[in-house]
Amino acid sequence: MKPSSKFDIVVYGATGFTGQLVAEYLAAHYSGEGAPKWAMAGRSLDKLASVRDAIGAPADTPLIIADASKPESLKAMIEQTRSVLTTVGPYQLYGSELVAACAASGTDYLDLCGEPVWMRQMIDAHQAAAQSSGARIVFSCGFDSVPFELGTFFVQEEAKRVLGGPALRVKGRVRDMRGTLSGGTAASGRATFEAVAKDLSLVTILNDPFALTPGFTGPKQPKGNRAVYEEDMQSWAAPFMMALINTRNVHRANMLMGFPYGREFIYDEMVLTGPGEKGEANAKKVMAANSEKTGPNAPKPGEGPSKEERENGGFDLLYVAIAPDGRQVRASVKGDRDPGYGSTSKMISECAICLLRDTPEVSGGFWTPGAAMGNALIKRLVDHAGLTFEVET
Repeated sequence: MKPSSKFDIVVYGATGFTGQLVAEYLAAHYSGEGAPKWAMAGRSLDKLASVRDAIGAPADTPLIIADASKPESLKAMIEQTRSVLTTVGPYQLYGSELVAACAASGTDYLDLCGEPVWMRQMIDAHQAAAQSSGARIVFSCGFDSVPFELGTFFVQEEAKRVLGGPALRVKGRVRDMRGTLSGGTAASGRATFEAVAKDLSLVTILNDPFALTPGFTGPKQPKGNRAVYEEDMQSWAAPFMMALINTRNVHRANMLMGFPYGREFIYDEMVLTGPGEKGEANAKKVMAANSEKTGPNAPKPGEGPSKEERENGGFDLLYVAIAPDGRQVRASVKGDRDPGYGSTSKMISECAICLLRDTPEVSGGFWTPGAAMGNALIKRLVDHAGLTFEVET
């Protein structure tokens, strides 16, 4: 970890929709004596000042000019801080210079990335520099993929206790999700598909469940690309659009932790849509809706739901660990806000605090939130971010 700096955390992109929610959360929960020293960064000083005033942040909250198109401004920003929390995506368009600079300088980095091709490119390019400098680079600190990665971790801990060892098979199933996809997520999806269309060699990375485990390939994984009836769930299940990033992060976490789930681990994610003909019809609706979410009618970056919509949202995720003899352990992860904004802004904020305060022993390199922070992060999310982790009987 970088030694003492002027700031502990800089929120880069604080004038964007999600960045503003992050700054608002930090202002409400981490201001005053003993709190981390944090600052807001973005392209326009006037916009930063108006956001600071609008969210009720202290008038002396420091403001920093930083622009992805001006590398010298990024360098000046990271020289002042121990960690950068960035909401400026799509990261493949606006994040490469920042990752490179953080990895070189020993500055911790956290983002909301759900772009597996770019993430693999960054790991390949900068892992050695981050290990050398001590920079902890932590991708995917929001709804993709914190609850999924930690849900798997949590159910495996219970499997060890009840089944006598970790399960080689875990199912992640979305039981309920109320709220909108973020405009940034939609833009990231579009940017990824555009990049792949320009360079077809990237298709291999995009389709590989082990894209984020360089040097390791595990067993064949379920494709999860069509509606199926699952007997053990007594429900139809439809493809889940975020499985493309979450499954990759879960396999990377398994590798980073030294394969506690085993090298033959199988993991997939789907959306449960209910039994019978109605469940089957709902599964087909989910498949149709998935294609619209990155289409022309998807939300734009910077757009998002109202405060009321965020507070009325939520999610309910089920994890099923299955032993070879068929015995099962089940656990849930639930969130009290809409996943794309309300919960995501709390999750990445607590990831930043956890990395800063609870994990000084974590070495430099590219991490997943769960592999780096594990139970310490679960505790923070339960205590502060409205998430619950429960074993189901």
